Amino acid sequence: MVAAGRRGADEGAPARAGDGATGGLSGTVGRMRGRAVATVRDRVRRVRAVGGLSVQAGLAAALSWFVAHELLNVSQPVFAPISAVSTLAASVGQRLRRTVELILGVTVGVLIGDLLLVVIGTGWWQLSLVVVLAIVVALFLAGSAAVVIQAGATAVLIATLSPSIRDLEIPRFVDALVGGGVALLVTAVLLPLNPLRVLNRAARPALDLLVTQLEATAGALAERDAARARTARGELRRSKGPLKAFVEATQGAREASTLSPVYRHQRRGPVGRYAQAAEPIDRAIRNSGTLIRRAVTLIEDDEPVPEPLPQAVADLAEAVRVLKRQFAAGVEPDRAREQSLRAVRMAGRAYREGVGFSGAVVVAQVRTTVSDLLVATGLHQEDANRLVRRNFGDL
Repeated sequence: MVAAGRRGADEGAPARAGDGATGGLSGTVGRMRGRAVATVRDRVRRVRAVGGLSVQAGLAAALSWFVAHELLNVSQPVFAPISAVSTLAASVGQRLRRTVELILGVTVGVLIGDLLLVVIGTGWWQLSLVVVLAIVVALFLAGSAAVVIQAGATAVLIATLSPSIRDLEIPRFVDALVGGGVALLVTAVLLPLNPLRVLNRAARPALDLLVTQLEATAGALAERDAARARTARGELRRSKGPLKAFVEATQGAREASTLSPVYRHQRRGPVGRYAQAAEPIDRAIRNSGTLIRRAVTLIEDDEPVPEPLPQAVADLAEAVRVLKRQFAAGVEPDRAREQSLRAVRMAGRAYREGVGFSGAVVVAQVRTTVSDLLVATGLHQEDANRLVRRNFGDL
């Protein structure tokens, strides 16, 4: 019977190995499918984010060409639509500055090109000298890449085309003025983007990532799953790109609400609150990264995990989720404040029940992150710290 049992076990072993290989293959396929879906989702989100910009650019290019050609009688207004698209393609929040830089760069290129060509004539070495001096002067005056590019490009045009095309300087000036002006007109009046919607779309990836990884950390603490906590730590490190996009979007939203009469009323309301929240949200994400790192160490060192500690981290995740929803709705984030303070109260309970060294750091990071979230809701730092101390309870 023993032999038969052993024989049966031996016969069953290959089947189990095969099952394991099949399971590993299916797991790999599942991960690849998940990665592909995430990539497609990110690209769709990217297209949606810049869809409005593409429509603005198309309208600005057509309108600037029409104004320069039909109204100002520029025979070949090539640079008007180029200037318009270049202005709109500038980093969000810098379009007014980009228009000024376009005009300044054209001015430098025209002046340097004309003055030198009158003195030294035309030729290959004259072209080289004109471009070098135009770029040096542009760097001295502004130092901006846009000014340098425009100055160099205009100097090339003046040096190469002026001998065959008369009065090239004036159309180039007109094109720069028309293109930049039309771009601002489209942005501010004809086809303005809703600044609150721009902010919501930009903030969502960073805030969703923070919510997901805090929830994963809460689950890892409750189950003492160090691998899950390490995964959350690694995933949160991907927040730099979304966070940078959010900060740039706040600049664009402020610019849109300043230039556009349609959305100017939002500058001091929801857009203003959202824009001021960018820095404390950045701090909250960084502090959450420290929280997750110490949670990994806590589990690995087999420190005590009082029941309120995972709940405090879960409440913190919910506070971020509520903050995102209330910002998106353009309302006062009072519920986000209440949820944040609940996380502090749970952290205080966990501390009094007893935590180890890393557990104490996790508790401290909950407090610090809540303080950042309260500042993001519009409270002053001193008021936020006072509320955190009061709700945490006795040390």
